[in-house]
Amino acid sequence: MQNNEGKIQTNSKYDEMLKQYNLDITDEEVKAAVKKIIEEKVPENDTLDVKKFLLGSVELTTLKTTDTEEEVLAMVEKVNKFAQEYPTLPHVGAVCAYPCFTKLIADSLEVDGVDITNVTGNFPSSQTFLEVKTIETALAIKDGATQIDIVLPVGKFLSGDYEDVCDQVSELKQTCGDIPMKVILETGDLNNVRNIKIAALLSMFAGTDYIKTSTGKEKISATPEAVYVMCTAIKEFYDKTAIQVGLKPAGGINTVMDAIIFYTIYKEILGEKWLTNYWFRLGTSRLTNLLLSDIEGKEIKFF
Repeated sequence: MQNNEGKIQTNSKYDEMLKQYNLDITDEEVKAAVKKIIEEKVPENDTLDVKKFLLGSVELTTLKTTDTEEEVLAMVEKVNKFAQEYPTLPHVGAVCAYPCFTKLIADSLEVDGVDITNVTGNFPSSQTFLEVKTIETALAIKDGATQIDIVLPVGKFLSGDYEDVCDQVSELKQTCGDIPMKVILETGDLNNVRNIKIAALLSMFAGTDYIKTSTGKEKISATPEAVYVMCTAIKEFYDKTAIQVGLKPAGGINTVMDAIIFYTIYKEILGEKWLTNYWFRLGTSRLTNLLLSDIEGKEIKFF
């Protein structure tokens, strides 16, 4: 088998795994399937109950170069305050930040059931030594991270080095132990839907608990087409292995309708078993206020 750059792959174990799945997909077919779901199914999910569900799936995120302890603490305090001011609404699923803020978040977060998600492994590029990635991940967990997001080594993937890709994912999952781990595929850099599906399958084969679309740092972030392909990969993987894997669209979620579209695709392909705030997460900083405004029927800038 050859990759898109014509380099010969010799990773037979991974080739044999991939042969079990349908990789004969095109961008045009996926676009048509997504268009059909959006036209036929999205309107029925544009409801108050779905928006409340989406609120409970949000991973309230700050991943700026300029982040300060004061800003991160202010975000956590808003999560604490929200639970008091809106007791009938679901709290966010997680607070997501860089590992250097983990202890601060762990010491100040007062709401049960809100995860502390960290991006580790040299986010967003994943371009460093595996030893550095594992140490950063271990330190984040030591400080209180309850979920870990890592980035697929995209360069290795595009070179066709599936063995190294899987070894890195597997090693980092071993570091995480029982802590759930997400692999960010950086779908906007993978060139086509076939590559997205292969990257998703390799990540799941190597032991990830979730697959995630994007870092939010590249030109193309989460798209309905990427979410469709990833959901299809999750479903096929589950059908063959009975291993359930979650999904996290992230990056470029700018409107409530964006989130409803992702939810609709996810629901249509994966079904009821996946429809919990544990298995479906949304990585975003701006969506929370938009959802809250829609739910309350007036503009709210709480977060």
